[in-house]
Amino acid sequence: MTVSPRLQTLVSWDSDWSGLRVVVTGIGVSGFAAADTLIELGARVVVVDAATSDKAKAHADTLKIVGAADVLLGEDAVTRIPRIDGGLPELIVTSPGWRPDQALLAAAARAHIPVWGDVELAWRVRVREGRKTADWLAITGTNGKTTTVGLTESMLRAGGLKAIAVGNVGTPILDALRDPVEYDVLAVELSSFQLHWSESISPVASVCLNVAEDHVDWHGSYDSYLADKAKVYERTQKACLYNAEQIETERMVENADVVEGCRAVGFTTVTPAVSMLGVVEGLLVDRAFIEERRDSAAELASMTDLGALAPRHMVANALAAAGLVRAYGIEPKAVRQGIQDYVPGDHRIQPVARHNGVLWINDSKATNPHAASASLAAFSNVIWIAGGLSKGVTYDDLVREHAPRLKAVVLIGADSSALADALRRHAPDVPVIGTAPGETEQVQTAATDGTEAGSPDAGKTVMSRAVASAAQLAASGDTVLMAPAAASMDQFSSYAHRGDTFIEAVRELVEGQAQTGEE
Repeated sequence: MTVSPRLQTLVSWDSDWSGLRVVVTGIGVSGFAAADTLIELGARVVVVDAATSDKAKAHADTLKIVGAADVLLGEDAVTRIPRIDGGLPELIVTSPGWRPDQALLAAAARAHIPVWGDVELAWRVRVREGRKTADWLAITGTNGKTTTVGLTESMLRAGGLKAIAVGNVGTPILDALRDPVEYDVLAVELSSFQLHWSESISPVASVCLNVAEDHVDWHGSYDSYLADKAKVYERTQKACLYNAEQIETERMVENADVVEGCRAVGFTTVTPAVSMLGVVEGLLVDRAFIEERRDSAAELASMTDLGALAPRHMVANALAAAGLVRAYGIEPKAVRQGIQDYVPGDHRIQPVARHNGVLWINDSKATNPHAASASLAAFSNVIWIAGGLSKGVTYDDLVREHAPRLKAVVLIGADSSALADALRRHAPDVPVIGTAPGETEQVQTAATDGTEAGSPDAGKTVMSRAVASAAQLAASGDTVLMAPAAASMDQFSSYAHRGDTFIEAVRELVEGQAQTGEE
């Protein structure tokens, strides 16, 4: 798509944004930040969203108060391009969740109206007269992004820099750019959606942690998903970090158009080759960012610094973060300190309880098969609570790989038929609870007590029954792992809501057994 001459000039906060006609799609966290920023820049803004919730209306009222913005809510608002001052918009800034085939965005493509994401807008306005321009370290991957961006932030801070984790992690980049704190560097978590709508980002260092089938429904195909993930490496200045145990990420680097002199640096959970980071005798080491890398390595941290539960993928995430900050010039001692200082987020292989010899683990963040595989690999004798929105992925490889460690499976989700079918094919001897009415105990339906499917009460009922079923199946030495391998929105408001509901159900179970003296 040909970019208009005016848009080509918009490369800093101080460029002439005044009067630019912009439609912002979405009034959630990123959409609100984009609209608020554009209003501050002097653009003429119209915001559209299908939502009519109280939260959406509150955001709309705020935007109307702070500046020149019209807000259109409801299903009709997102079916066509709104006109601004009698003409078509010059630019559309979209929230990352909006698919390219959504009616308004598809109409924009037909009308040759450029579409940016909020991340692209943030890159364009990052330079501002009188303020420090923060460097970017870019992180993507099917799984592990939030952990890695948090570790990167922690290591940078341990090195004495003003740093913040932003992007898909929760804090919009645009908010950080307008923060009174002038950051030295941003650790930027980028989803495949955000990368799809980006075109000019040039990070100091970048990484794609891993790739696996995910969000095929959004991208249309796995190849399209990979192509968007690969955009993280484009225009990288100093170092492209890749997963040496996954050839796809290495090929992404090989095909990337980077700044002259940019290095390709691998990371691995085994002994590293030259110009890589890896593990030697329980130590995380660097053979990339030292002068004597051909015959020596710099110690960065020990496995014990990662905590009692340090599964393989957590080690990989730590090495990726270390590679990013080492490329930025952070010393090894700050890498170790950053790992020690880092507090893992909830819902990521989170121990919830150990009762009567049974370990209960919440990994609600495992929203796809690749993430669930990492969780399953960390345990044996597993009662697996799984299911939810599949996002168009398949489960055959996941079940085939981990069938030997499964003691039983408890299905949740409004429709977990794809996972149930894979279990029948590849783990026929593993008991499955909740596969279909009449076959086994129906865990996944809340209709029997009058609750409405999809409501908070329904989600609580679903999880309470799943936890109760798992408790009946578990014996001392077993692990009950809630790693759904699917999205949550069919029965819960988010993966965090699903995880919190699991934690609550487990605690109620443990407290109930303690009060009755049940062993």
